[in-house]
Amino acid sequence: MILQALNDYYKRAENLAPEGWVRRGVDYLIVLDKQGNCTNVECIQDQVKGKAIAHQMLVPHIGKQALKHTNSGKDANLLWDNGSFVLGGAGKGRTKVESFVATLDEWFPGTQDEGVSAIRSFTRLMLERPGSRDELLTRFNLKELFDERDFVFAFKLHGDVEPVHNRRAVRTAYEQKRTNGTSERQVMGNCLVTGAENVPLALNETVIKPILGGQPAGVNIISFNKRSFESYGKAGRKGENAPVSKEASFGYTTALNGLLTSDHQRLQIADATTVFWASEQHEMEDLFGEIMVDDPERGTKALQAMLNAARSGRFTIGEPTATFHVLGVAAPAKARVSIRFYQEAESLALAKRLLQHFEDLQVTETPIHYSISRLLRSIAVRGEKENIPDGLASDLVRCIVGDLPYPPVLLSAAVMRCRAEQSKRDKKRGSENVPRERAALLKACLNRTIRLNNQTANEPQPEFTAMLDPNNPDNAYRLGRLFAALEKTQEDAFWPTRLNATIRDRYYGAASSTPATVFSTLLRMKNHHISKMENRGTAINREKLIGEIMDGLDKFPGHLPLPAQARFALGYYHQRQALFPNSDKSNEPSNN
Repeated sequence: MILQALNDYYKRAENLAPEGWVRRGVDYLIVLDKQGNCTNVECIQDQVKGKAIAHQMLVPHIGKQALKHTNSGKDANLLWDNGSFVLGGAGKGRTKVESFVATLDEWFPGTQDEGVSAIRSFTRLMLERPGSRDELLTRFNLKELFDERDFVFAFKLHGDVEPVHNRRAVRTAYEQKRTNGTSERQVMGNCLVTGAENVPLALNETVIKPILGGQPAGVNIISFNKRSFESYGKAGRKGENAPVSKEASFGYTTALNGLLTSDHQRLQIADATTVFWASEQHEMEDLFGEIMVDDPERGTKALQAMLNAARSGRFTIGEPTATFHVLGVAAPAKARVSIRFYQEAESLALAKRLLQHFEDLQVTETPIHYSISRLLRSIAVRGEKENIPDGLASDLVRCIVGDLPYPPVLLSAAVMRCRAEQSKRDKKRGSENVPRERAALLKACLNRTIRLNNQTANEPQPEFTAMLDPNNPDNAYRLGRLFAALEKTQEDAFWPTRLNATIRDRYYGAASSTPATVFSTLLRMKNHHISKMENRGTAINREKLIGEIMDGLDKFPGHLPLPAQARFALGYYHQRQALFPNSDKSNEPSNN
């Protein structure tokens, strides 16, 4: 299913390389006259956000070396390559240039094209005169730059507009050789991807790159590197263990490589690489990436556009019934692609699922855009992305696009960080063990589980609201509210002195897990704090609030399980926000 969808995408995409070609970055064009003399070294790099990056162009693809060279120095590309293969240099420089010349002779043995002849003369000069490389670079004031980095070169004939590999005669000769002149044995069979019968099978799959964690040479989706993995009777018979036609293999690998290098159809969140595409040109291909990025302004705009599409039932580009594909991949084993998840859905249905995700996260009066990276950092130790649990990012994306309850480990991690950081403080906002992002995750995890359980429950349970819900009867939620009210009472009792520590620093962990052990103590402390409050109106209102919260409590439980601890944290957050209408600015006593 995945390979078929990727192959279909290759057939409809306009910016992917045709068979026998690859899109690679080229830094410089070496301009030659007809005799092979260099007349110029032309920089064709693009400027992107103040940085010079290689210009992307289609170049001949004759093997794996188009993506990554081996260490042999004998696998040159055709008509283009790194500077060490074109100009030579230290180490294996001579071997590499010899390989470049040999590749040229192999593919164009009798070609009389002026461009190919000029390249042949130029590279042979590099071999005959070892100092030619330094002379050339010095002449164009490039030696220091080229000593620091191995740039990629192609060639152009003086007076031409296009590079040599795009000359009509060169392309014709290359395609003829590629189609008819291959020495690779043909293995015929039925393709598992397209269903085509008796077609040439791919003996070696094109490598996939770049994937975070994968080896530099690239990784494979289909590979058999041990006899024990191969089918009975097909040991050592490449291409027959998982038969895929050459055409389909090239299609799906080119499509995936194209998506992995895309600016707007690829997301990197922690260790998970996510790519996405539609069955036709579609607005969702832009919106999906924008809504997930760690940029509030871009994310909010994309969220609004998706909301408009969901309300109207149509997109500016593409049909609402068009299939949208989301694929999560990783390379934990270095050499092989691991499929973390794959989801497909109608575009409109997916848009509604994404909107549901953001609605579940809402814990403020005005909706806020939370990127996945921002959410995951909120449950990581010290907020560092390196401490996000492996696989959690891809699991979360899978649940979002599949409209599933969030991974249980997410709720567990959020609760544990609330307890571990019970003494954490921020100079501007005071209490920080249940920050907004973490509270949003807790609410979303709880509501998605409630929604799933309500599908089979005789008495549906109400979902948690974005803001404080005074009528919510949940015991753990009310305990969290009570703890927040008791903490605020302590702070108000000593105002305007800012306390170095409150009951949260000492009691939050116990209050949220074993309430019966600490709440009687906290209530006795409350009486003392109420008596110290100078504003009697505030003291009376606080007593009233605490009484209202406790009226809905059955008892102080001896132990709260993990989901109940999450409800405690959410109740604590909601009540804190209600007691601090301007909590981002001040800790002044309120009349609540």
